[in-house]
Amino acid sequence: MQDLLEQLETHIRARYEIEPDDDDFTVDVHLFDYGYIDSIGATALIAHIEKTYGIQVTNQDLMLYSMNTVREIADFIHKKTVR
Repeated sequence: MQDLLEQLETHIRARYEIEPDDDDFTVDVHLFDYGYIDSIGATALIAHIEKTYGIQVTNQDLMLYSMNTVREIADFIHKKTVR
């Protein structure tokens, strides 16, 4: 699970140009409330998750699972891939 968190954090930092010295950015920060990702970015992130981890993120998933932080996204991926 730690590897998954690190992979996601690395991807999000690179894709959304988050500076390494940004002390507000953690695996528990609300990505949308803090402005790290907007709705277009969310769509790109979902596409990345589907392609990288071989899972489908359905509309129902978006309603059932909170995916606002790196940790929540990692938890979701873990649930979908460990069956």
